[in-house]
Amino acid sequence: MLNCVLNHKHAVQCDVFFDDVTESRLLGLVERAKEHAIFIYTHRRMAITADDVSLEDIVPISVDFAIVEVSSSEELVVVGADTRVRISYKDNEFELKLPFGSHSRFFLGEVNKAWSDVCRSPLQVPNFEWTDKYKKAIKRASAIKQLSTTFKYNQQQKTEKLSYKKGSLDEEKSSSSGTPNRSLSSPESQSTTSREDRDDLVRSSSHTTSNKAQILAMPQFGLRDNLIKCELLKNEDLYTYLENFSFFLGTYNVNGQTPKESLRPWLNCTLKPPDIYCVGFQELDLSKEAFFFNDTPKELEWTKAVSEGLHPEASYAFIKLVRLVGIMLVFYVKREHAEFISDVEAETVGTGIMGRMGNKGAVSIRFRFHNSDICVVNSHLAAHVEEYERRNQDYKDICSRLQFRQLDPTPLTIMKHDAVLWIGDLNYRISDLDVDSVKDLIGKKDFETLHTYDQLKRQIDEKAVFVGFEEGEIHFQPTYKYDTGSDKWDTSEKCRIPAWCDRILWRGKNIEQQHYQCHMALKTSDHKPVSSLLIIGIKRINGEAYKKTFEEIVRNIDKMENECIPSVTLSKRDFHFKDVKFMQHQAETLSLLNDGQVPCQFEFIQKPNEPTYCKPWLTANPPKGFIPQGGSVDIELEVFVNRLTAPELNCGKQQIEDILVLHLERGKDYFISITGNYLPSCYGTSIYSLCQLREPVQDMPQKTLRELADASTYENAETTEKPLDIPKELWMMVDHLFRYAVKQEDIFQQPGLRSEFAEIRDCLDTGMPDSLPGGNHSVAEALLLFLDALPEPVVPYSFYQQCLECCSNASQCEKVISTLPQCHKNVFNYLAAFLRELLKNSATNRLDVGILATIFASLLLRSPRKQDLAEKRKTQEFFQHFLSQGSS
Repeated sequence: MLNCVLNHKHAVQCDVFFDDVTESRLLGLVERAKEHAIFIYTHRRMAITADDVSLEDIVPISVDFAIVEVSSSEELVVVGADTRVRISYKDNEFELKLPFGSHSRFFLGEVNKAWSDVCRSPLQVPNFEWTDKYKKAIKRASAIKQLSTTFKYNQQQKTEKLSYKKGSLDEEKSSSSGTPNRSLSSPESQSTTSREDRDDLVRSSSHTTSNKAQILAMPQFGLRDNLIKCELLKNEDLYTYLENFSFFLGTYNVNGQTPKESLRPWLNCTLKPPDIYCVGFQELDLSKEAFFFNDTPKELEWTKAVSEGLHPEASYAFIKLVRLVGIMLVFYVKREHAEFISDVEAETVGTGIMGRMGNKGAVSIRFRFHNSDICVVNSHLAAHVEEYERRNQDYKDICSRLQFRQLDPTPLTIMKHDAVLWIGDLNYRISDLDVDSVKDLIGKKDFETLHTYDQLKRQIDEKAVFVGFEEGEIHFQPTYKYDTGSDKWDTSEKCRIPAWCDRILWRGKNIEQQHYQCHMALKTSDHKPVSSLLIIGIKRINGEAYKKTFEEIVRNIDKMENECIPSVTLSKRDFHFKDVKFMQHQAETLSLLNDGQVPCQFEFIQKPNEPTYCKPWLTANPPKGFIPQGGSVDIELEVFVNRLTAPELNCGKQQIEDILVLHLERGKDYFISITGNYLPSCYGTSIYSLCQLREPVQDMPQKTLRELADASTYENAETTEKPLDIPKELWMMVDHLFRYAVKQEDIFQQPGLRSEFAEIRDCLDTGMPDSLPGGNHSVAEALLLFLDALPEPVVPYSFYQQCLECCSNASQCEKVISTLPQCHKNVFNYLAAFLRELLKNSATNRLDVGILATIFASLLLRSPRKQDLAEKRKTQEFFQHFLSQGSS
């Protein structure tokens, strides 16, 4: 043990940038004999004991040291952003990202103070002799670990051959191997050491339980989803107290307009300035550039209008902005509260056409305020009176797909927050009343009766959506739809029925609403903005009580871990998924019961020579986590075949078969068998193969499908009969749309229903019934998904570059298409002819050449690599030549 006393003045968690990846590290500012150095530690995500923290490198703060802040031109916010710094020492240099918050600022302040002291006295050169012992310990630990790893590997090769066949599933592997980590000082060195060496290093660094608590107690250190956080949550009452803060929530569908009037009547409607503003917009920009390229100048215009409309009696810090096409959310806090905002993350999810486009969907910001986790969601759900089921589906998609991942490897969902604040144009309408009856009730201000006809109220009462959410009583008139620039109800030909489209709901404890109202003074849009002021009880921490509680938890866990080995009981080890279909979720539940004497951490780990823990069509949710003593956890094993995994499953080159390895930290490994059968689909089958099949794909022997998939070129493929001109499945969809949907409003822009897509897919794959089920929007989306899933696009990858090069010359474009393989050429010309028919009815279906070129060019001319903006525009220019009426 190294005999020297170190003073860990401060510590902070950070991310270190290595080329294209980042890795988490712990920085400690260490002082001895008036000399300072930065100690860099690797750590496990569940850093609980001395075992989990390893000294990796030491950077002395001397005249050779420098630290500067790196500004990012891409960062949207000034206040609230993470801090990037560059540290250099002699010839070594690396970049770090420190999380936004008071801990990071204090750490950087202390480092700069130590550096300034050195610079003021350049003649008094520090020698840092005391660090030599630690550097030797790092090298010794690395060498021992390298030898140990090599020895274990050689022994394993001689004595053990891992078999993942079904006959060996019940075997339990008792040993685990380490994985080398990068080092800041040397690429060859390995930061993870054996248990004995780690203990020695931690003791050498004076990591007693007391100062380890100081390091690990930082909110940014990643205590979420680990054992200590669980124990701290159980004992929150011992170290927290509630304090009320006011949250202003606002939502406004601006109908693609620019701000023409001050927003103060809306944003400055409270007597006292709110502590926090969360302001959401929908339909910020309705142009094609915004829809397809997410590019709009209106973002800056509306953000400026918000900043100028905030309450004048307080100073506010701009924390975060997030936008998806026309859905935008802006987040401000009073400047005196900014230092208590941390763990800020923003995410988006599109629910528009093909389930991905951002014309509908949600944006969200989550953050920690003091010791409470808050999530704010701004959503724009599907339109039209009859589409309430689609709105329900949008809500469920947002809840399941919107996940925060940056702060922790385990995804954090919307509902895993202390408070969820949901705003937006939810688009639920008033049903079962004609427009005159609705206006009559509005004139009488009988909003209570009118509210009983509100679709959102009915769906909440039926527990179809927003389960657990609350909404204040509505004492204001509907916010949609007005003639722009006035307070008159819609006088257009459609004469829309007024509705409360714009809503604000919340979920969580200790929340009270002070007001909920619309603001008739603003006339820019065909909607009126809505606001709500919520008073939320936020958990604040008593520092001394927290430290005492934390240290007691660490001591108890250390004691238990030294005495016990974790173990779990599995509900079952064999899972079979029957009749798996393209884009159809199937899930089975694996239950783990902690039957050991200590809490345990579990994780699905990679098998040898495999990039991930499971096949790409399989996921385990959660893939890692912890289970308290006597507790249990349910893991959803989900199978979902998409356009990337369907091709090889269709022809039998891949099967629904996998083995999952469930690893317990400091415990055993368990093997879980996944089997199933996949039903081949036209989705994910090549154009060439489908043109050879006169029978439905599910009626064909798998051997035939494999032989067709293996045909390396179209010329050498042997066929027994003349192939079809185009796939019959494609013909069925286009024929349906030609007969029923050429005048359908918003065709190819409005998403369909998932249940109807499943029926359409089954009809195409089995050939029964003869006519397609489902609505026009569902068939249109099914066609787009079919093109998106083709293993080789309509214009094969080998022709892609030619198309880009000749995109401005119509005759050259036609020449390229004429050289395509026959079946691909037929499909291209068939689709182009159909789209030209649609354009003849543009007055009713509201399509134009630009919209169709943008939607279909990205499907017909897919890039073999990631496509940039310039390429997207060229593919659209190429395809537009074939949409003009004179095209052949």
